[in-house]
Amino acid sequence: MSTHDDHQAGSTIPPAGTARVAAHLGVDDHSFLGQPRQLATLFTVEAFERFSFYGMQGLLLFYLYYATADGGLGLDKGQATSIVGAYGGLVYLSTILGAWLADRILGAERTLFCAAVLVMAGHISLAVLPDLLGVGVGLVLIAFGSGGVKANATSLVGTLYDEQDLRRDAGFSIYYFGINLGAFAGPLLTGLLWGWQGFHWGFGLAAVGMAVGLTVYARGRKNLPDDGDVVPNPLPPAGRRRMALIGAGVVVLVAALALSGVLAVDRLAAGVVTVVVVASIAYFVVIIRSKGVTPVERRRVIAFIPLFVVLAVFWSLYQQQFTVVAEYADKQLNRDVFGWEMPPSWVNSINPVFVMILSLVFAAVWTKLGDRAPSTPIKFAAAVAVMGVAFLLFIPMASSVPNSAPLWGLVGVLFVFTVAELLISPVSLSLATKLAPQRFTTQMVGLLFLASALGTAMAGVLARYYSDQVQVTYFSTLGGVAIAVGVGLALFARPISRLMGGVK
Repeated sequence: MSTHDDHQAGSTIPPAGTARVAAHLGVDDHSFLGQPRQLATLFTVEAFERFSFYGMQGLLLFYLYYATADGGLGLDKGQATSIVGAYGGLVYLSTILGAWLADRILGAERTLFCAAVLVMAGHISLAVLPDLLGVGVGLVLIAFGSGGVKANATSLVGTLYDEQDLRRDAGFSIYYFGINLGAFAGPLLTGLLWGWQGFHWGFGLAAVGMAVGLTVYARGRKNLPDDGDVVPNPLPPAGRRRMALIGAGVVVLVAALALSGVLAVDRLAAGVVTVVVVASIAYFVVIIRSKGVTPVERRRVIAFIPLFVVLAVFWSLYQQQFTVVAEYADKQLNRDVFGWEMPPSWVNSINPVFVMILSLVFAAVWTKLGDRAPSTPIKFAAAVAVMGVAFLLFIPMASSVPNSAPLWGLVGVLFVFTVAELLISPVSLSLATKLAPQRFTTQMVGLLFLASALGTAMAGVLARYYSDQVQVTYFSTLGGVAIAVGVGLALFARPISRLMGGVK
């Protein structure tokens, strides 16, 4: 669950702040854990945004498929998982829009503020609007808002440090700790409130969390560096009108498809998959055929194609934490803890703990290995293969008896999930920027988000084929496919590395 999306936040990793930024902040400002005091503002808004995001998502699938007598909407499981998958895919698609708004219209800081307001409004909608109306309005607002937050929060952290500031890496580490802290606490507290008062109270707590973060940010945003207000490539007025018309046309088209039944609930995730596949192919074609791309750069883009596919495969398994694993925790997991039944949403708090611990271990390992560290294709291959192993680990726990799978068994599986995540997620954004042609840096990072969007939507599509009766077949098939993909990539790692033209 955690933070792969946040480790790759932002349309590009920003350069270190300018000397003007340093002068604005004061290089000797150590008022927040030895870091610039403005980091506390960004730390808080991102921690509470992750609290609300994962707190809500921990309840979402259960709210959709639980019977109305139990406070849910009583949807078919296929419809429920399709909605979750489509929503997750839309979040990553929205990061491209959030980055574009920052670059062309609003600037990073204003985009972040507006996006945070959308997130809060979405959670309020889920809490107070009834049935599918609340789901539709709430998830669309949260998806677009979260995309804007992801696309700009990390960029703003980068503006807090000048090129020579040795605190930069430590500052980002503290910031990512805040992300995982929010992701850990959200499902715990919303899950408790769900069990006590019902789903809408849990969604309401997510809204309160976002409101707290937004309040802190509103009070502190005036102290952020002026760099966040800069619009790097302003869109002329004529362009703004054209984009507004295009946006309105897209909204009308989607509404027409939904009302006509073409975009049915159980086909939402498949629809997002189709859109992402078309967009990804178009992106690759535009970049590869561009006359502004050198032969070396073109080969690097071609090298990224198999890595893009592997990323999509990886996320299609990993993001099943919110579909299959959530259903598994509800129906198959023995959640009895000393006579008390743990809410199934608490399972979503396991991964952030492992991320906080293991990220330090991985950082130390890669630093120790230095030039002896595996190449990026090998890391990708290992990640998707380890993800396949994680799925195979479900098989020994398979049982026809409901709620009989051992809790510690699932904890172990999620530990393996995290190992796989840390093999691929922290290096993926760096790789995209290194392989990107000089004229297409943002588009290459956009492709990275499209891989996440494709995998997340596919997690919703694949979950339709899971049920308690086919556990062994489901987990063994997907686990075997993932391992095969990893082995295949490893076999072609050297030719891919040669195409990468010296990028490691």
